[in-house]
Amino acid sequence: MTEVSFAQHGMWIMEQAGAGSAYHMPILIRLPGPPDRGALAKAVAGVVERHPLLGCAMEDRGGVLHLVPAADRPGLADDRSGLVRDPFPPFDLERGPLIRFALDGDTLRIDAHHLVFDGQSKDILVADLATLYDGALPPPLEPADHAALQRERVAGQLKEAGAFWARRWREPGEVVVAGQVLRSRRASPGRVSEFGLDLPELRELPGLTRFEVVLAALHALLRSYGNEDVVTAVDLSTRTPAESGRVGPYVNELPVYSGPSPDVPFAEFAAELRAELRQVYGVREVPIARAVPGVKPHAALAPVSVSYRRAGPAVPGWEVDRLAFNQAVRGALQLQLLDGPDGLAASLRYDPEELRDPAQFTTDLQALLSRITPGRPLRDLTPFHDTPSTSIGSAAVTEPSAPPASSPASSPEAGPDDPLLAEITAIWEEVLKFSPVEPHDDIFDLGGHSLTITQIIARMRKRLGVEIELDDFFDNPTIAGVVEVIRR
Repeated sequence: MTEVSFAQHGMWIMEQAGAGSAYHMPILIRLPGPPDRGALAKAVAGVVERHPLLGCAMEDRGGVLHLVPAADRPGLADDRSGLVRDPFPPFDLERGPLIRFALDGDTLRIDAHHLVFDGQSKDILVADLATLYDGALPPPLEPADHAALQRERVAGQLKEAGAFWARRWREPGEVVVAGQVLRSRRASPGRVSEFGLDLPELRELPGLTRFEVVLAALHALLRSYGNEDVVTAVDLSTRTPAESGRVGPYVNELPVYSGPSPDVPFAEFAAELRAELRQVYGVREVPIARAVPGVKPHAALAPVSVSYRRAGPAVPGWEVDRLAFNQAVRGALQLQLLDGPDGLAASLRYDPEELRDPAQFTTDLQALLSRITPGRPLRDLTPFHDTPSTSIGSAAVTEPSAPPASSPASSPEAGPDDPLLAEITAIWEEVLKFSPVEPHDDIFDLGGHSLTITQIIARMRKRLGVEIELDDFFDNPTIAGVVEVIRR
C-alpha cells in the first residue's frame, strides 16, 4: 500500500521506544439495553470497510514505514472480563489490526491506536457506527491517499516552517506546577483527574474562543508558579476539507510560547497569545522534527500539553465516553478538553511520579478562571511566585542519569581505510542522495531528520548486522560518531 504520513512515522518511532498504552484511544459506548449483536457486528464490519485505514498494519521496508493490510480484519468480539482485567493489551503493529471492538453486555468498548485515529475520529466513528447499526448508509467517501497528500503539503510548507521556528524554537525545559518540578517528556503509566470548567466567564470575552481563554489562563497560571518563559505543547488538527468525515491521525503537536507579565490585563495577554497561536496555525502541518534540525523524538513535545475539541452530535440513547482514560500519559501533564452541550469537560492525565498533587493544579486553574474579567491584571487573578531556585528543582524529581560517554582513548577514531566506515558512508550517501559525505559531516547539516535516521539504522541492521539506538544516533550525528558508538 502507501508510505505512512509524517505523523504516523513519529508515533511509530516512539512505539519502538516503548510507549505502553499512551497511544491507545479508547471509546466506551453504553447502549440502551442489550444490543442486536448481529446488527452490531454488521455495523462494525461496515465501518471498517468504509474506513480502510482501520484494517491496516505497519510494515518497515528499509526504515520506510508502509501501510499494509492487517493479518486479521477487525471484528466484534465478546469481552466479559477485559473491560476490567487488562483493558489495554498492546497492539501488534506489524500484524494489526490497529483497532478493537469488544462487547460486554450493553457496553461496547472500542480501542484504536493513534496511528490510525485522532480525537475527531471518535466522533466520526461513533456517528458512522450508529448509522450503520440503524440499517442506513452514511454518505460515500471517495478513495484517496491522504498520507501522500499530506507529505506533499508538508514539502511545500517546509521552507516557511523552518524560517518560522528558527525565530521561536527553544527546547522545552522543566516546568514548575504548584511547587512541583515537571521534567518528563516520555510515555509512562498515568493517572487521571476529571473536572468541569463550565464557567460563565468563558463566554464573556469578545474575540476569544473558549479554548483561547483556557489556554491563556493556563499560561498565566504557569507563569504565576514561577515559570518566566512559558511553553505548552498544543495538539492542532491538520484536517483539510478533503479529510472531512474520515478517520485518521490528522493532528500535529506544536509548541506555543509566551512570557506573561503579571501587570498585563488578562484580555490583552489573551489577545497576544491568540495572535501567536494563529501564526502557529499557519505551519500546523509541519512536524517540528522536520522544521528544526536535530530535534530528538519525544512522546511529548513539552512536559505540559493541552488539547481541545468540540464533541460531535449525540446519538439518541447512546452514552458515549469520549474521554475514556487509556491509563497512560505522554509527558508529565496532559490537559484534555472536550467542549460539549453540558459544558467544558476537562480530563487531567498526569505522571504521579512527577505531579504528586494534581488537586492543587485543578483548584488553581478553576479559581483563576472564575476571577477573569477583561481589564483585570494577571496578578489579581492568582498569586504570583518568584522563579524557583535550582535547589527546589533538583529536589523534586530525579531522572536516571545517562551513562558516561566513552573517552576518545577507549574508542580510537576510524581511519579512512576502515571497512566499517566505508560501508556506513555508502549507506548514508544512498539514503541522503548526496555524495561525498565526510566522516565528520553532521547529518542535520546535510538536511537529515528522524525519518532519514531510521532509514539509515534499518539498512545498517540489515546489511551489516549492527544495531544503534536512535538516541545514540542523535547524540553522535556523524559517520565517525556512529562508528565509535558501534565499537564501544
